[in-house]
Amino acid sequence: MAKKYYAYIVPDTGEIGVAENWKECEEKVSGVQGARFKGFSRKEDAENWLADGAKYESHAKKAKYISKALERGIYFDAGTGRGEGLVEAKVTDEKGKSLLSYILSAEEITRFGTYVIRDFSATNNFGELTALRFALEIAKKNNGKKIFGDSKLVIEYWSKGIMKKETLKEETKNLIKKVRALRKDFEEQGGYIAHISGDRNPADLGFHR
Repeated sequence: MAKKYYAYIVPDTGEIGVAENWKECEEKVSGVQGARFKGFSRKEDAENWLADGAKYESHAKKAKYISKALERGIYFDAGTGRGEGLVEAKVTDEKGKSLLSYILSAEEITRFGTYVIRDFSATNNFGELTALRFALEIAKKNNGKKIFGDSKLVIEYWSKGIMKKETLKEETKNLIKKVRALRKDFEEQGGYIAHISGDRNPADLGFHR
């Protein structure tokens, strides 16, 4: 697995830095209101993000530059980073427009176009799986055939029913079974799911681990 660096900033204390692993970063930002962090494959990029003010790039601005090269389809992602400690799931089109209204009520969708999993024990991987579930349900609603995400664990293993049962919570195992069934039906109808890098994913929340 490629090394990843995590840039972080804690406004209340003025602490700022680049951690060389997620555990080190988590100790700095977990549960801290207003803390910001972002993962990078290069330390230089992490340092540049901090130097530029540690701003989360707007999805509209990001989509402006990447949508031209993206296939038309449904994109999903999940992350934790608004300082509340809760995982959010997001599903968009190739332009970064949220598609959650196809399957969720307005009350269930945040002003950021995301769905919040109201469980502090939920992991980012559970969020990714939830987002793929939503993507599959949306595809069924609008006859979508292409789904993209940046979680290899969810795309290559969990959504195919491949898991280490002894290490997972019952809720996660049940969701894996549900997503597996949805994927099977989706693929039988001619759909496919593909991996895309996080920096090109228009559904990217900007602060996932």
